Amino acid sequence: MYGTIKIFLLVSTEKYSGFSIDYLISAIMKKNHLVFIILFFTIKVEAQTWKLVWSDEFNYTGLPDSTKWRYDTGGHGWGNHEKQFYTANRPENARVENGHLIIEARKESYNNMEYTSARLSTKGKYSWQYGKIEVRAQLPEGVGTWPAIWMLGSITPLRWPDDGEIDIMEHVGYAPGNVHASIHCKKYYHSIGTQKTAITKVEDFHTAFHVYAMEWNADSIAIMVDGRKYFSFSNEHTNKQAWPFDAPFHLLLNIAVGGDWGGQKGIDDKIFPQKMLIDYVRIYQQTNKP
Repeated sequence: MYGTIKIFLLVSTEKYSGFSIDYLISAIMKKNHLVFIILFFTIKVEAQTWKLVWSDEFNYTGLPDSTKWRYDTGGHGWGNHEKQFYTANRPENARVENGHLIIEARKESYNNMEYTSARLSTKGKYSWQYGKIEVRAQLPEGVGTWPAIWMLGSITPLRWPDDGEIDIMEHVGYAPGNVHASIHCKKYYHSIGTQKTAITKVEDFHTAFHVYAMEWNADSIAIMVDGRKYFSFSNEHTNKQAWPFDAPFHLLLNIAVGGDWGGQKGIDDKIFPQKMLIDYVRIYQQTNKP
């Protein structure tokens, strides 16, 4: 979008150190003895618009689309002493039906673990640097559940937290309705007590769908629920220790069971199975529209 801004510069035969817009308007209205020089400036204003660059609407049935998603698998605790085994190509833990991606955590023995779940990732398939991420989801409930919608740096090998983590949504079942947003990097992360995080209340997290979203550019990260921003983090423009977020990141979706945070109040086995339903995932990037 281009706009033309007309600036009227009034120059008097007398010398002025400066004058206000109000004075100029008054001078024009009074038609006093001034010499008018009219300068026309055309300033280009480029409107930033969001363009959809990637999505999964889950309008199919079966396993998640293998051209878009991969499985992170294993039962080694994932750095947080989690209790689940993440499986692959197992519809009991990850499937698409009735227009939704379903990630399901189950109480069952599997590969020497007592719980199963799924962790889907776009790593190696799609990554993005800057953009808007929207995930419309309904979360699981119950003590011991720990669902997350998040991003990691796509560099290999990944050094955590040096290469960055963005948590668009985390929820721990022992604190129902408290939805968390956070970033992690070498300068700011929980293990050294410098974490950057925020909490918002979503009372019906387990019975209704909400849009968990992030807007990310070279200067800042903003995280919101249903369009309401509750977390922001700004680029200090110092070094990678404080801002590793100028590189490609990939998206992850999962339900963890237990763990250092999710399991602080134990695990209630009576709640299982538990599901996270995802209606869509949409990724936008900014384009200049004339």
